Amino acid sequence: MKDRTKYFAYPYVVWIIIFIALPMFLVLLYSVTTKESNGLTTIHFTWENFRSFFQPIYLNILWDSIYLAAVSTAICLVLGYPAAYIISKTHESKRNTLLFLCILPMWMNMLLRTYAWMTILGNNGILNNIFAFLGLPKVNMLYTRGATIMGMVYNFIPFMILPIYTALSKMDKAVLEAADDLGANKRTKFIKVILPLSMPGVISGIIMVFMPAVSTFIIPQLLGGNKSMMIGNLVEKLFILNGDWNFGSAISIVMMVIILLSMSIMNKFDVDKEGGARLW
Repeated sequence: MKDRTKYFAYPYVVWIIIFIALPMFLVLLYSVTTKESNGLTTIHFTWENFRSFFQPIYLNILWDSIYLAAVSTAICLVLGYPAAYIISKTHESKRNTLLFLCILPMWMNMLLRTYAWMTILGNNGILNNIFAFLGLPKVNMLYTRGATIMGMVYNFIPFMILPIYTALSKMDKAVLEAADDLGANKRTKFIKVILPLSMPGVISGIIMVFMPAVSTFIIPQLLGGNKSMMIGNLVEKLFILNGDWNFGSAISIVMMVIILLSMSIMNKFDVDKEGGARLW
């Protein structure tokens, strides 16, 4: 009797072709072509779109995007790891509540969450009103790079907490008991056992935060006031305002290559087949 289970994969293959492979091919096609209208529209293959990107003005935007995304990812890691560790050590009756509170903001649209931060950080916002009540001077927080980083941390920190929590909660308790039996104190047990075993979650969290952070455009546009131009804002302007789909596609391909390289580098520090962490 023939195995018919393979037919269940066909809808998934069709989905991949229509919604992933075809759009990717179109973006790649736009990136290596240009249009000329001399009464009749003609399409020419060219590398000029990629060469145009490697100019100082665009490279500075790229570097700024990577820098802001890296800073946001680092802050998410510093804040997210202790939060995930605390949740994993909490009693089961309270653990689900803490996870629910962590996921709850994600139920709201990202645009609305970012608008909420505008009311918090504005000159007449909640924080400045608190400062005024305490007799402190007002602080110009909105439309700054700090506001952009704060917005990215707030929006993406759940993507750091959840994979780290998963790695910590699935950790073999026998390994921790063995460390206690061998006389390891809390600091040694954390550095030598818990942290290495949680590295897969850390790596996943870094990737899941860095990828959307480096390509976001809503957060720097609303909270940064376009003073912190990021690569996502540039692509948005090229597609929507300028109508330059070819150059915008070329930048998208460059960003895709950077993200894939980042993922491959981070995967070098992932766990090996024996379950140990390569980083250690």
